[in-house]
Amino acid sequence: MKDRQIVVGVAVVRDGKVLAALRPGADGGWEFPGGKVEVGESDEEAAVRELREELSLEIKLGASLGPAQPIGERYLLRVYLAELLAGEPVLHEHTAIRWLSVGDLKHIEWLPADRPFLPALHRILPAVF
Repeated sequence: MKDRQIVVGVAVVRDGKVLAALRPGADGGWEFPGGKVEVGESDEEAAVRELREELSLEIKLGASLGPAQPIGERYLLRVYLAELLAGEPVLHEHTAIRWLSVGDLKHIEWLPADRPFLPALHRILPAVF
């Protein structure tokens, strides 16, 4: 079996809230924004590049939220905390964004691969940044 490509998701935190982005389409839903890690690129480099491209945000990547989760047969998702350094979200690829408090995390329809990271985020969000 071919190695799975790594996808990074980024839990951007600002003022005690985390950014969720709505991916459009039949397979869409709420997710931690991010994207595929390119050949020769670290998870951190990919996360910074993807958030810049998708939402015009500058971030500082932090700790992992847990072990990678499969996205189908081809991809593995790794999700990291990140501090927002500059910018306001501009929608280039998503149809909506929401800043969620810890109590709001369970009230949106997360994509299946993102859901396993919610308990870790729920535990640490009130104390982050």
